[in-house]
Amino acid sequence: MNHSETDYRKTPLTEIYGIHVFNDSVMRQRLPKPVYNQLKEVQQGKRELSLEVAEVVASAMKDWAIEKGATHYTHWFQPLTDLTAEKHDAFISPTDDGKVIMEFSGAELIMGEPDASSFPSGGLRATFEARGYTAWDTTSPAYLKEDKTGITLYIPTAFISYRGETLDKKVPLLRSMQAVGTQAMRVLKALGNTTAERVITSVGPEQEYFLVDKEFYDRRPDLIITGRTIFGAAPSKGQELDDHYFGSIKERVAGFMHELNNDLWKLGISAKTQHNEVAPNQFELATIYNTANVATDHNQIVMETLQKVASRHKLVALLHEKPFKDFNGSGKHNNWSLATDDGVNLLEPGDNPHSNAQFLLFLTAVIKAVDTYAPLLRMSAANTGNDHRLGGHEAPPAIISIFLGDILSEVLEKLAADKPVNATNGSSLEIGVSTLPKLPKHLTDRNRTSPFAFTGNKFEFRMVPSSQSIAEANTILNSTVAAVLEEFADSLEADIKAGKDINEAVAKLIKETYKTHSRVVFNGNGYSEEWVQEAEQRGLPNIKSTVDAIGATTTDSAVKLFEGQKVYSKEELESRQEICYEKFSKQVAIEANVMLSMARKSIIPAANRYAGELARTAQSVHAVDPQLDVTGQTTLLKSVLGALKSLETELTALEQMLTEAMNLPEGSFEQARFYRYRVFEKMNDLRSYGDRLEQLVAKDLWPFPTYEDMLMQL
Repeated sequence: MNHSETDYRKTPLTEIYGIHVFNDSVMRQRLPKPVYNQLKEVQQGKRELSLEVAEVVASAMKDWAIEKGATHYTHWFQPLTDLTAEKHDAFISPTDDGKVIMEFSGAELIMGEPDASSFPSGGLRATFEARGYTAWDTTSPAYLKEDKTGITLYIPTAFISYRGETLDKKVPLLRSMQAVGTQAMRVLKALGNTTAERVITSVGPEQEYFLVDKEFYDRRPDLIITGRTIFGAAPSKGQELDDHYFGSIKERVAGFMHELNNDLWKLGISAKTQHNEVAPNQFELATIYNTANVATDHNQIVMETLQKVASRHKLVALLHEKPFKDFNGSGKHNNWSLATDDGVNLLEPGDNPHSNAQFLLFLTAVIKAVDTYAPLLRMSAANTGNDHRLGGHEAPPAIISIFLGDILSEVLEKLAADKPVNATNGSSLEIGVSTLPKLPKHLTDRNRTSPFAFTGNKFEFRMVPSSQSIAEANTILNSTVAAVLEEFADSLEADIKAGKDINEAVAKLIKETYKTHSRVVFNGNGYSEEWVQEAEQRGLPNIKSTVDAIGATTTDSAVKLFEGQKVYSKEELESRQEICYEKFSKQVAIEANVMLSMARKSIIPAANRYAGELARTAQSVHAVDPQLDVTGQTTLLKSVLGALKSLETELTALEQMLTEAMNLPEGSFEQARFYRYRVFEKMNDLRSYGDRLEQLVAKDLWPFPTYEDMLMQL
């Protein structure tokens, strides 16, 4: 198994897809039928995993992996770092005759014990309480990965503390999936559904990223350490002509994309769409829908694979939300929907009165969830990178609103007002009446300015940061919708028990819910200043920074929500809030120190050298002929010296601020707020003078690759 072993241009893609995954097809072939059936029931939540079943699965998984060249296995998990973690163990077990056999037990498959002491816990445990456990996620398939160490079997797992608190992003996501599935099933049963057994959260993420030449990357300390350019003046040509978006893919990038697809398809990751994005050297990769936890695992693999494949092509994949100032940043559009296990998308208009009433009921549940818990959704998309991106005229605004489109908005508004609604064929639209016509499939246009847009049969949450796991956003989406569906189920079940007509009960719920929460629906230009003012009048929150968003984690309503849905305990929420504050402060502090280093060690010396050259040139010219005009030289020299002086002043101020920030309580709101509104803003001031010097100093003296180098020469 190696990167050139299979190529879909030489071998049919159908033979390549999923060859490195211990998927359902492999399990059907390798597991005894009774064991396979029991494992499927475990995956569906119908029974507990027994050690006997795990032993058989572990043996089959080991044999399959070893046949493909694997020597090690790892429990692969997702701690609270937005990265993944792994500890590799060999299959070998020594024998008495000095040899080894290859073993892998059911107990080893089910649970591992990595040292948890150095992972973020937010105070859930002390550093000396190092014990942590990884637990096999039976619903996410194991896979093989090759690197310099060889071939390793990767087993997706959850990560919990000794006392059972979640230390990762997978456990809350799985809990939230169970919560929304449970409450959605209650609603469906109240509506008379007798065929569905489960409701599943379905997610299809889109991943945006930049590519830069590794030679340039290696000469940019800011890119290496922070993932973004701390300094960098705008080039003479940017993205003004919109000539990169959906443009022809350059040969070097096409080669990278070919290998990327090849690697992802082998891992059973359905990479489907690839194209140039708006900014130069910016691209997008989209995968087909999967269950939320598998989609989350796959997106983590996508991000890692992007970077590894780029390295083979002497490129670097940048996942930061805003690697280049004045160019579009990168996001991760999270396409979310709910579907039954028998294939019905609950957010797709149907062909008959019953399914349309069902669609409108689930649609209004999402509307209520987004309106009620907007601060939590905003928090799920909050990180330092997004603070450079959200609210600009290239990304969703910081105000959470829903785009429904004119047709669907009109339907709901008229239903809420008890007015007759005409469908596209001219007939009357009434909830629960047998003459209800089929709703058109494409009820909306696309609105790129909306942070939460309905796009025909799903919602597209467009605020998720490009570098961040999608687990947080989907955990919150699932949990908030679950809470509303629980209210709906309680109401419907009470009406049924009281002998009320179910159609009238559904109609009442839809009307009252939309009437109360329609303020969150906005179909206009989310980039406009008029919308900011209108949103304020509507009472919608405008949470502009990550630091202000983090506080939503532990409000009374958030604690009630998450404890009620059994997704987070209050202690787990408090720990995550502390981790977020601390992480934000540390990231801004790192960026500020990189800025100080680049300015003092590289920019100031380069500017001084150039100033010296200008002064010497002016003196030399004047010595040759005092009558010659050196005004241009002296004017340029004054500009350089002026920018240098301002840069030095701002550097001193930034250094003083960092000292002040260090004296504030670590991991506190006060410290994070100081970093956001003092240090963060001071860095922007300092940058302006550094970028001014880049525009003044001769290119051969400038110490770093410029935007023109990095973005115009791929």
